[in-house]
Amino acid sequence: MKKCLIVDDSRVIRKVSRHIVETLGLEVSEAENGREALDLCAGQMPDVILLDWNMPVMSGIEFIVHLRRSPGGDKPKVVFCTTENDVEHIRQAMKAGADEYVMKPFDHDTLQIKFHLVGAL
Repeated sequence: MKKCLIVDDSRVIRKVSRHIVETLGLEVSEAENGREALDLCAGQMPDVILLDWNMPVMSGIEFIVHLRRSPGGDKPKVVFCTTENDVEHIRQAMKAGADEYVMKPFDHDTLQIKFHLVGAL
């Protein structure tokens, strides 16, 4: 079973995202900030990461920069999750190493499409 790490400082967003991702057939773990997510990735790299942009401790951009610089062959797909919809934010996320992005709020169908696009399903 493929594994998904949901990284968001909002417990409500993590709960809703978990429900959607589990219905897509993935095993889910959660982190509330980028630092915690890096620690989880060091233990076991997920197949896909649903990553929030704005978080305390370590932002989504900081997290993905650290993740993409880390050694090893395991490079998970990253779907950036944000309320920012301007082209510059999207460009910054993709340049940092995101594979796809999704706008908040999102629903089951939208997340399913994004996960298909990155090959997580």
